[in-house]
Amino acid sequence: MTDPTSEGPSSFFNAMAQAFDATIRERRARPEFIGALCLQAFDSFEGNLAIQTEGAPAIACAGDCPACCVLRVVATAPEVFLVARFVTANQRALAQRGVDLPGRIAAINAFANGCSESARMSLRQPCPYIEAGLCLLYRLRPLACRGHASYDKNACLAATAGADADTSISTPHLVVRSLVQNALMSSLRSAGLSWRLYELNGAVALALNSAEAEKRWIEGDDPLLPAAIAEFDAAEIGATFDTLRI
Repeated sequence: MTDPTSEGPSSFFNAMAQAFDATIRERRARPEFIGALCLQAFDSFEGNLAIQTEGAPAIACAGDCPACCVLRVVATAPEVFLVARFVTANQRALAQRGVDLPGRIAAINAFANGCSESARMSLRQPCPYIEAGLCLLYRLRPLACRGHASYDKNACLAATAGADADTSISTPHLVVRSLVQNALMSSLRSAGLSWRLYELNGAVALALNSAEAEKRWIEGDDPLLPAAIAEFDAAEIGATFDTLRI
């Protein structure tokens, strides 16, 4: 596993982007494309994070605390389609347990769609994937969720409740998440695929409402555009990627 800091962040970015480039070239036309791309991103995040956090204090996050699950979650298109696949595949089994996941997604999207980060948190509305305090798709959670980790569970709970608390977020998690996510986005852009960041819940709702959404995205269209986050500056970010790519 590559150490993101051994030769500098830009070297790591390029190595990751080239690896994503290869996956897109080799698997774009295959059924496993979405899963392979996401697995590559998640494995790269976890493996490189382990290097960066060796000897560091343990984080408080262990998958059993939904304190931060009132935050706005942004995701790339492959992550959105992976979640949509999860919802579709598990809809019947979850319904038998009294969990109407598509209904939850639609209900939250009705009033939280387009919210800024601060506005989304102020709603204090849990993510639709939280059930009994646990994340239903924890193993498939997006990079944004993986990259948000705290050293203090009580501080997170206080902040979620509206208190002015220092949540002591892990910097290595944020850095590795940013490097992997940007490398993935750069590769999607180079391949002519839509590479924006989307509000997860709204984008999943769009994917669930169109059986052709994933196919259209693979063909170069952007069926998730209505859920793109407003502050995403494609021109500026694209120029940065062009500068970093070698």
